[in-house]
Amino acid sequence: MRKRIERQEVIRRLVRRERIRTQRDLVERLKSFGYVCTQATVSRDITEMGLRKLPEGVYVLSEDLHLQRMISDLVTGVVQSEKLVLVHASAGTAAGVAAALDAAELEEVLGSIAGDDTILVICNNEADATSLIDSINKYRGKP
Repeated sequence: MRKRIERQEVIRRLVRRERIRTQRDLVERLKSFGYVCTQATVSRDITEMGLRKLPEGVYVLSEDLHLQRMISDLVTGVVQSEKLVLVHASAGTAAGVAAALDAAELEEVLGSIAGDDTILVICNNEADATSLIDSINKYRGKP
């Protein structure tokens, strides 16, 4: 039971940070974290966790679908300055995007401040800021 919970937590982090397209990709990435499992095990984890595939063909956590929709529809750009991330959004929508980011409880994010069309996101460190940008770009369909 404990091993399954730990494995699913690694899957959660991988899906949030990387562009996982297939169960085979997930099996391979899990191996790099020391989890040797079969495609059938990963398939059960995907079902149990409620993972969904975006139209772009990448897995997303079901609880992140709202965040993904907000980002893909409303975010126009994103830049990083050390551990700070500035997110540009359509006029009048920054508060909603910031609320979705906060609701997702991303481990990289300490908090955010929203204006009319920009959001300042404060991350734990520079690596977390880079990871957040990668996640935002994933949700935007950008490489």
